Amino acid sequence: MQNSDSAAASLDTTAAQVAQLRNDFTRFMMGYKFGTDELMTKINILKEEFTHIHQYSPIEHVASRLKTPESLLEKARRKNCPLTFEDIRKNIFDIAGIRITCSFISDTYRVADMLTGQADVEVIEIKDYIANPKPNGYKSLHVIVEIPVFMTDRVQPVLVELQIRTIAMDFWASLEHKIFYKYRGAIPASLLDELTDAAESANRLDVKMEHLHDEIGEIKNSNLDAPDNIQLSSMPPLSLPRELLSSLLERGSMGQL
Repeated sequence: MQNSDSAAASLDTTAAQVAQLRNDFTRFMMGYKFGTDELMTKINILKEEFTHIHQYSPIEHVASRLKTPESLLEKARRKNCPLTFEDIRKNIFDIAGIRITCSFISDTYRVADMLTGQADVEVIEIKDYIANPKPNGYKSLHVIVEIPVFMTDRVQPVLVELQIRTIAMDFWASLEHKIFYKYRGAIPASLLDELTDAAESANRLDVKMEHLHDEIGEIKNSNLDAPDNIQLSSMPPLSLPRELLSSLLERGSMGQL
């Protein structure tokens, strides 16, 4: 009877420990999710302001992701990282990631500067694979940033990896990723050569498109020619009465914004 009671108590203890570990892991990952959410808000604000105020946005597309528990475990093993929350936090920088796709090469640096220039965003590491591509032709600007997340009982600094690249770079990277996993890393030499050639072609396209963009010039914003109805994507249409519009123009209030 005593053995049975001891076994039951042991099972209860194990179940409680597993439940606590799951709660701790969920809380651990929530910090990274919230950090990603905060950065996504910053990015979307920049994108919306550029679209509606400057009539041009350097940000074409944004996507975010969190590593799965399986992916996190695999990376920890590759890095010989002890499986504790503190060690994982200190050694794995890409648990949370955001990919920003831009139209032109210059836009990638512009977006990076706008984000890292904000007071609560601290740059931890920059890897410029645009200026210094990987041997296989991969190009992207990788920036590890730290952002504070205000939880109910603490402020948790969170690392997020930003990958910023052009549409052409993103298309190439997506194709390379699919090929890598299809061949499980053992990509035939002939296919590697073709991928390298494709990367060079993508770079030539980026350079040519940037040149055309510079020749055309950015569309200039003209308040005088703007319609009275101002449409913001997250707000209902704003109708400016002619009298208010004239008064703002006369008093120079527009310049104070």
